Amino acid sequence: SLQLPDGQDLPLPPVILGELGKDPQNPTVCFYGHVDVQPAKKEDGWKTDPYTLTEINGNLYGRGATDNKGPVLAWINAVETFRALKLAMPVNFKFVIEGMEEAGSVGLEKLLEEEKQCFFSDVDYIVISDNLWLSNKKPALTYGSRGNICFFVEVK
Repeated sequence: SLQLPDGQDLPLPPVILGELGKDPQNPTVCFYGHVDVQPAKKEDGWKTDPYTLTEINGNLYGRGATDNKGPVLAWINAVETFRALKLAMPVNFKFVIEGMEEAGSVGLEKLLEEEKQCFFSDVDYIVISDNLWLSNKKPALTYGSRGNICFFVEVK
């Protein structure tokens, strides 16, 4: 749980762990994504309700469509396509889908520690699809990350 400044405990949303395939000949790829979003109101400049996916002239508008619900769904759709076409899976799939990224992934580090010897023990690669688009037609795919640091400072 998350303790609020007023002392109230708030239950954390679940982290979804999923997997498909255990072929020892295939590498295991873990796909990370989140489905929570920053708050939004129509007064923030939205022309439609930000939490209702709306199609306008062939484009979809909605809070979290690109950060990060669309990318999460894209990987799930890729698995669905392989299965529908009865194609052999090229990798073993693992998914980590969480609902607290926008609030600092509270609880995720503990889960990673708890599952490192089980769920994550055979992961060869991790793909993070929470990224930007370089232009209207060019998405970015993060394939490496280094020099990351997180810290918390409290000043009284």
